[in-house]
Amino acid sequence: MNIIVHWMTYLLNILYNLSSTVGLPNYGVAIILLTILIKTIIYPLTYKQMASMRKTVDLQPKIKAIQAKYKNDKEKANAEIMELYKQHKVNPMGGCLPIVVQLPIFWGLYSTLRNFPYGNSAASAHWFLGFDLTKVYGFSPSYHIILPLFAAATTYLQTKVTNPNASTDPTQKTMLYIMPLFFAYISATVPSGLALYWVTMNCVSILQQLYINRKLSNQKKSAA
Repeated sequence: MNIIVHWMTYLLNILYNLSSTVGLPNYGVAIILLTILIKTIIYPLTYKQMASMRKTVDLQPKIKAIQAKYKNDKEKANAEIMELYKQHKVNPMGGCLPIVVQLPIFWGLYSTLRNFPYGNSAASAHWFLGFDLTKVYGFSPSYHIILPLFAAATTYLQTKVTNPNASTDPTQKTMLYIMPLFFAYISATVPSGLALYWVTMNCVSILQQLYINRKLSNQKKSAA
């Protein structure tokens, strides 16, 4: 993990220097650029994960029908469901590996921003749109509450875009509303540079997911 943090710190400084060359010497800009860069690099993993999830969601009606048909024989139901996955070339664990691969990357970025030595830069370099990127603002009723609110809103939108049926399933519906509150709390209790990273990541994820949804829909129409 230290190697990942080292490289993330190195990249952040490169992007800060890049922003300086265009007259915007600011670590807020560097954080946004770094987040976009990371999300772009891991896009193939994201696409694979979302494609697997979409196939699984599309099969849910058939899966529920099998479960209802063999409600008294779970072993038979599981066998039929696995056969269904095989017929449609779906790996039920296909969406897990990309997540596992991404976790060290995002944790490394989180650790980098949490401990980044902003103090070694210019005096105003760690200020971005009125936020001191090193400061924890909490839930004080001020302008700074906008970051936790944005974190909650973008988390909610990302969940809705990723899984349009989230509001119809009781378990997923609970997560749909709990996760935004959770990340609003996190964003208010960590340095605002981390909250900026989370909001940026959500925004890029939403745009990527909209693109992936459209691409998968077009593929489905072509195959029909």
